[in-house]
Amino acid sequence: MALEYHDGMLVPYWLVSTPYETIGRTEQKQRTRHALVAAARALVADGVTPTIEQAASQAAISRTTAYRYFPNQRALLMAAHPETAAQSLLPADSPPDPEERLDAVIDAFTKIIVETEAQQRTMLRLSLEADDRERAGLPLRQGRAIGWIEEALTPVRGQLSDPELHQLVLAIRSSTGIEALAWLTDIGGLSRPDAVKLMRWSAQALLRAALTAPPPTTGTALLR
Repeated sequence: MALEYHDGMLVPYWLVSTPYETIGRTEQKQRTRHALVAAARALVADGVTPTIEQAASQAAISRTTAYRYFPNQRALLMAAHPETAAQSLLPADSPPDPEERLDAVIDAFTKIIVETEAQQRTMLRLSLEADDRERAGLPLRQGRAIGWIEEALTPVRGQLSDPELHQLVLAIRSSTGIEALAWLTDIGGLSRPDAVKLMRWSAQALLRAALTAPPPTTGTALLR
């Protein structure tokens, strides 16, 4: 049987290539996986970057069983990232005004970031440590916030070209999120409420500036 080392433990190759919870007794296995993920999230929220052993102990699950679900710490931490499956952050009765729409989205986005800051910081650290292949699969690189901001700015599509609009979205995203929150609080010395206020102000300032003088576009492929 082919074996691979993961976090110092020999694990059968098929357990790495095929999700363990998809093979037999799937409902019970899903419950076990959810318990491990919940334990990892709780530890991260307490300021701990959990190992598989720590998550297993917290969930009252054996170390051997835990490794069947997560071959290494990185896989566990990626699964423990806060759920951000929302397709939209706009309210049901979203206004037509682009400034109001953008503020509603940035308000909701920053609330998510602040409420899950410990988990977000863990994923930010992982993204900085990962190689290019690993980084591409991390939740921070999935572009969810890009889609939320693009939706908020739908009313200005006639005023900006698609490349200009995308550059505006990137500029707003670069001034909002866990990266901006970490800089504003750790380096800038702001409180979290003040950091959120500044991120919301920055988004509005960038939108108004873009409508006066469109942002520069690039000749390179746009990052989604």
